[in-house]
Amino acid sequence: WRGIVLPGTESCSELFTLTYGALVTQLCKDYENDEDVNKQLDKILFSDFLPRGYNIGVRLIEDFLARSNVGRCHDFRETADVIAKVAFKMYLGITPSITNWSPAGDEFSLILENNPLVDFVELPDNHSSLIYSNLLCGVLRGALEMVQMAVEAKFVQDTLKGDGVTEIRMRFIRRIEDNLPAGEE
Repeated sequence: WRGIVLPGTESCSELFTLTYGALVTQLCKDYENDEDVNKQLDKILFSDFLPRGYNIGVRLIEDFLARSNVGRCHDFRETADVIAKVAFKMYLGITPSITNWSPAGDEFSLILENNPLVDFVELPDNHSSLIYSNLLCGVLRGALEMVQMAVEAKFVQDTLKGDGVTEIRMRFIRRIEDNLPAGEE
């Protein structure tokens, strides 16, 4: 999954998009309803060979931190900026906008004008409740957990379902404290 989209590698991006489409298609065949497929897309492991959402995020954060030279974020607003302006750009070649901050500053929306995962995709009528790009929510949760942030991520709008944009709602749950052995800091 390393370096999915780099300048001049459009064919890599298209290959990933098509491969992801094949994964979703197979999951739709393997599971009876869209809710089960949505859970699988967000789940920790697909198999020993092809990790999904959360586990991809757990693994991707190391690559991201090494390649981006981004330091520790001090608050959720700074985290939102890094996700939108650095991470999405680095791995998907897009820069979502950040909107709809809650008054408490613990929730925001990422608006994707263009979601590269849905290129070449049209949802069949019998899969109207499928959250096709749910992998992204798992990636966000997994990556942020590795930097001690528990978050909720969910789709609230989807261009595949006729909405004008794709919107992922992010909610800060809590800071995860490291459990270091006694005497270590």
